[in-house]
Amino acid sequence: MDRLVEIEIKDLAFDGKAVGHLDGKVVFLNAGLPGERVEARILKQKKRFNTAKVIRILTPSPERSEPRCQHFGVCGGCAWQDLAYERQLEHKQRQVVGCLEHLGGFENPPVEPIVPCRPEFGYRNKMEFSFHVDSDADYGFRLGLHERGRWDRIFDIETCHLPSARVNRIVHAVREYVRTADLPVYDVNEHTGYMRFLVFREAFATGELLVNVVTNTGPWSDRDGLIAAICSVDPNVTTIVHNENGQKSNVAFGEQETVLYGPGYVEEGLLGQRFRIRANSFFQTNGVQTSTLYETLFATVEMQPSDRLLDLYCGTGTIGLLAASRVASVIGVEEVEPAIVAARENAALNAIDNARFVRGDCRAYLREQAPSDGPFSVVVTDPPRAGMHPRVVQRLIEYAPERIGYVSCNPSTFARDARQFVDAGYALERVVPVDMFPHTKHIEVVARFIRN
Repeated sequence: MDRLVEIEIKDLAFDGKAVGHLDGKVVFLNAGLPGERVEARILKQKKRFNTAKVIRILTPSPERSEPRCQHFGVCGGCAWQDLAYERQLEHKQRQVVGCLEHLGGFENPPVEPIVPCRPEFGYRNKMEFSFHVDSDADYGFRLGLHERGRWDRIFDIETCHLPSARVNRIVHAVREYVRTADLPVYDVNEHTGYMRFLVFREAFATGELLVNVVTNTGPWSDRDGLIAAICSVDPNVTTIVHNENGQKSNVAFGEQETVLYGPGYVEEGLLGQRFRIRANSFFQTNGVQTSTLYETLFATVEMQPSDRLLDLYCGTGTIGLLAASRVASVIGVEEVEPAIVAARENAALNAIDNARFVRGDCRAYLREQAPSDGPFSVVVTDPPRAGMHPRVVQRLIEYAPERIGYVSCNPSTFARDARQFVDAGYALERVVPVDMFPHTKHIEVVARFIRN
């Protein structure tokens, strides 16, 4: 199909796509801003909507701004970098309201003004770059980020403005090191080769930096050469680790980890506490906005010294540990064992003795252990993008805590879960959007439910 049409962009969809109308049907486009008229090629025609690719912008929007990044348009991240930041915030605010109205069935949901992120760049404390075999590249491989809409194509990164400048310097140094050392790069189609990912974890409060090299299976043979290559451009690197991943699934996660240099972790400071972050630890990836997110949560839930807190999907225990000084006691529940190990380690690091962390399924915990561990006056839940499992929601409703604090990275699944809580007798009292990822479609939500 090769049909060129003119379309006026009306809005931005929940997934970041532009929205227009043609022949009585909605059209989702890969680019464009509200108010712009574009020439586009229709790619697919469905019964209820079409998809299209923008060929050129005929009438630019006054809201359009000059992208800071030289890779904009090619890179799969920062898709909204050409939209003025204040307008980004407005669209994200509407996204949260729209999800609650249209997906959750709420009329006039109690959504408060969005909390912006300052600064808009240099906020990411975790970055993941991919190696990719490419015969067209100067070195026969690339080290960078995914092209927009392509899982199978990587472009060489020159400068990314989301992490600190030191991360960019190390990317260039490692790319040159792999070239001169003639290390084979992993081929995702043939499942051969060695080099797979280069991952960074930076602690903003302390300035510590972890470099994680993820490869196919096999030990790292040139430890001194890698350390020298990295430390030559950044002598203050804290630690370097090597993770081996022999699985076909192309994820930057290791089955076996070896510390090549330093202690194997970095320490971050957050709201007066210290947290050890390892290569495979979960930690909020916005190094400047995380404290704002959690302070917003604590204020929204209105935690009291007499509260007993249950922290579901607790991950490495960050919320529970930060809340420990504000409440009487904390129990965190998480299914992933390394996360529980990290939570216990961080509890000991901060001498916190009123927090306990349990490895297990949240649904099973609510059914089997919560009655004896409780009662809990407050439950906080921070589930993955898929939201809470319906049976976890049901178990939590049956458990009937006074207050529920919900942290969500997906307004759609949050709206679904919110509907269940309200139908069961809870009141949705506050919803606070917090922008954790400027220039992207993503938005975090903090909410409070009160049992009627």
